[in-house]
Amino acid sequence: MTDYSNLIKDIFSENGLDGLLNTPVLEKFNILIDRMLTVNEKMNITSITDGEDVILKHIADSATVVRYIPKNAKLLDVGTGGGFPSLPIAILRPDVSVYGLDSTAKKLKYIDETAELLSLDNLKTISGRAEVFGKSVNYRERFDVVTARAVASLNVLTELCLPFVKLGGLFISMKGSSAADEIALARSGVIQLGGSKFEDIEFTLHYNDKVMQRHLVISKKTKNTPDSFPRIYSRIAKKPL
Repeated sequence: MTDYSNLIKDIFSENGLDGLLNTPVLEKFNILIDRMLTVNEKMNITSITDGEDVILKHIADSATVVRYIPKNAKLLDVGTGGGFPSLPIAILRPDVSVYGLDSTAKKLKYIDETAELLSLDNLKTISGRAEVFGKSVNYRERFDVVTARAVASLNVLTELCLPFVKLGGLFISMKGSSAADEIALARSGVIQLGGSKFEDIEFTLHYNDKVMQRHLVISKKTKNTPDSFPRIYSRIAKKPL
């Protein structure tokens, strides 16, 4: 197994994230990278296969959300895919109960097996669609934080994610350079769904000659989401709020 510890330290330090690291965390990240790249040879988890890129674009990027998660929070990662940001969050914040929601069973199986390998008792997966579970009394307005990364445009994500957020909780969308345009399109919908005006936290992730423009787009739940939302996905996609 390749030891990525020094590279992880360098990239995290370069981006002001080094305070999150310790020996057990580094060990878990090494195992995560090795397993992901091995499984990726047979199953499409990510198109990013260079170790440096995996650390910068997946792990460090996922870590940027950690400081905004309250202590002992219950967090839902909508469209978790290959486990980003859910796996890094679970590694970095053992106090947080992380739930990864996705409709692709084989990716959830990979996350479950990886969580078991890493002894992440604080990470569980949920198989299904967000617009269905967002109507369920067991999940609706039950989470302190809901995250989404590389899933859909913000005006679609807002309707899929805000129904899960409890009053006073946060919806955090992890976005790239299109964030400003997406916020403009989602501005009225977020209010209609019970969220506050978006706060846009802009920053760059960088290492050597690689620079990524990133945004954490955050809305606080101030009112209950009306019962009519979320709508069926075809309506959300065809006519976003």
